[in-house]
Amino acid sequence: MALAFRLIAFVVVVTGVVRISGVLSREPSWESFLFYTVLSNLLCLAWIGLLIVWTIRDNRINGARGTSTPSARWGGAVMLSITVTMLIYLIVLVPAAFQQAGDSTPFSLTDNLIHIIKPCLFSLDWLLFTPKGSFRWADPLRWALIPAAYLVFAFTYGGLGGEFYPGVHYPYPFMNVEKIGLPGVGMWLLGLSVSLIAVGYIYVSIDRILGRNFLSRWSKR
Repeated sequence: MALAFRLIAFVVVVTGVVRISGVLSREPSWESFLFYTVLSNLLCLAWIGLLIVWTIRDNRINGARGTSTPSARWGGAVMLSITVTMLIYLIVLVPAAFQQAGDSTPFSLTDNLIHIIKPCLFSLDWLLFTPKGSFRWADPLRWALIPAAYLVFAFTYGGLGGEFYPGVHYPYPFMNVEKIGLPGVGMWLLGLSVSLIAVGYIYVSIDRILGRNFLSRWSKR
């Protein structure tokens, strides 16, 4: 089941990345690889590829039973990273698309694949096929370093004159210093950071509860 699920998830991620970047078309959108959305999906793609290899190995060694992952805590980091993608899409990008007239259509097939379906599949994979009880209370702070690293890259790249869109030096509206100012950007980043870390602690709480229940059932055997 884990292998089949992860193969399907792999196909979903590849399809979403191909559709948003157009890498198989005559005019690929290479600038799409500058955005956190695509980079986080590529991170998921690499991790799911590793999960597939690990699952095949565990099936050969232990048979079709138990759970399979090279590292539950690293998996948690990837899961929170792709959760950021969904949060920014639903909290920032969708409302902005509805408020502004333009070509962007929220909840298109491509958007759903990379912003919603993939994060949900990843969370479901963690719930079903990853051992529980290894997350630590400090992990959400460590996991937040991945999106923080992207912020450093994006601000540096844009500050040096790099363009995410033609004439645009920021990837997301909440990073537009010229329009909302440094205080506005700071408030957005603070609010998103708190929300992200709070979700991380929800994951940790679920992990510890499920891990405790698993150990309790195991000790009674």
